Amino acid sequence: MFQKVLVVEDLDVINSGIKIALEEIGIKEVDFVSYCDDAYAKIKNASLNNEPYHLIISDLSFKYDGTHQELKSGEELLEKIRKEFIDLKIIVFSVEDRPYKIQHLYKNLKIDGFVWKSRSGLKELKNAMNAILTTNQFYISPELNTTVHPKQVVEVTDFDVFLIASISKGLLQTEISKNLKKIGCFPSSISAIEKRLKFLKEHFNANNPAHLVAIAKDFGLV
Repeated sequence: MFQKVLVVEDLDVINSGIKIALEEIGIKEVDFVSYCDDAYAKIKNASLNNEPYHLIISDLSFKYDGTHQELKSGEELLEKIRKEFIDLKIIVFSVEDRPYKIQHLYKNLKIDGFVWKSRSGLKELKNAMNAILTTNQFYISPELNTTVHPKQVVEVTDFDVFLIASISKGLLQTEISKNLKKIGCFPSSISAIEKRLKFLKEHFNANNPAHLVAIAKDFGLV
């Protein structure tokens, strides 16, 4: 079992539950921090002192209380961690349930587990740690498993980026089709464009083309 764990969570009631859950499975060395900057500093210092953390359990959202922070979200913290600590195990413990967001965390930030904060969340947290240790595979709460699974992660292609970028410029599908034909890109038919845009909206849970563009911008796709 993991010997040294850092929990990044700003709600005391959640921390209390996590503490009990970790004690029940025999983890004694657990540190708690409420700010992402503090979490990164602890991880960095522990590594420099040759006493590294074996697992990070982090929320994604943190309530602003006026304290200045360079890292303003759990996602920003995880991005920074992954650039320096490739092998550090990470479990996200969050109320987030949007498929594209969870897939982004899995695919791009290489998290090891995603546990949904629900009534059974603490039980699933223990299951996640056990699964990561014994199988070394990505773990996700059963409530989200039918919607998000590593095998269902969709690769966003250059064609997709071109379509979304074109929409962001206000181009109609007929104009996008003409531009695709000009650069010799296939498929270029209006029906193919329509079909792919419909798929992308469903995949990213976008309500309309403008929403799809906004989501794509959040991920730096356009």
